Amino acid sequence: MVNSSPLSPSLPKSLSALRRDIETPAGRISLYSAEPENKDTGLPPLLLVHSVHAAASAAELAPLFTHYRQQRPVYALELPGFGLSDRSARAYTPRLMTDALHAVLAVIQSEHGSQVADVLAVSLSSEFAARAKHETPQNIRRLALVSPTGFSGAKRRYGPAGGTLGLSWLYRLLTLDCWRQGIFNTLTRPGVIRYFLQRTWGSQHIDETFWQYCVLTARQPGAANAPFYFVSAFLFSADINQLYEELDDPVWVSMATRGDFTDYRGRHTVEDKKNWQFLTVEGGALPFFEDLAGFTEQLDRYWAR
Repeated sequence: MVNSSPLSPSLPKSLSALRRDIETPAGRISLYSAEPENKDTGLPPLLLVHSVHAAASAAELAPLFTHYRQQRPVYALELPGFGLSDRSARAYTPRLMTDALHAVLAVIQSEHGSQVADVLAVSLSSEFAARAKHETPQNIRRLALVSPTGFSGAKRRYGPAGGTLGLSWLYRLLTLDCWRQGIFNTLTRPGVIRYFLQRTWGSQHIDETFWQYCVLTARQPGAANAPFYFVSAFLFSADINQLYEELDDPVWVSMATRGDFTDYRGRHTVEDKKNWQFLTVEGGALPFFEDLAGFTEQLDRYWAR
């Protein structure tokens, strides 16, 4: 018998903003948006992309969304398999995630007179944003990557174009019917989610509202589908360092000083390129929860250049 747990009540919105569903080749995507009262700011729209983990959603972007909605049109999507987007049983890959970004960027352009958006992506989603920029450079003005993957450890990734690090044997093992739901329930217990957030923060002082939403979103129907592809490494691009090196337009990188995401030894592959800027930001991997004003002050200098 499958070890299951009661599902939580219906999931509320992860952000206090207009939310809609858009139908895309990547399935139904949950998209949040807001504009400042003065719509003639002269600033391009901004798309925020949350990271990937077992309890991911746009709630991770709440501080940035609240800040930027006062200044410019701001959007935040929920990637396939997360939040209020389609969580159906299917293969979750960098291709699927990148196609979701392409679809949302097209919506943004259609709503802003073909104006090109800036994009901020967190952690693993930096790889999807870099691929979208590589494939359609004309659709993204500038990239900001917060605690991006692809730079840790001694080994870089120059694998087959479009390939992944996916381990089929691990996915098959994790998703056996006899323990699939039990494994996911264990990974998403409230205490376990708190533990991983503390490792992300590099501190016990996490954002409690965010933690509560993570617990809730991990108990929704279909919540396990995408995370098992993530844990089995199918969402990590085999060719990401090649993509990073081929980007020609501006890229800003925020590097954490605490927690599990402080290894950037691989940045030497691009840090000499004039379009790349690496900035050490005090705090954990989500520094905008800890010092929003300080983080956005540094980021805004980049957007304005």
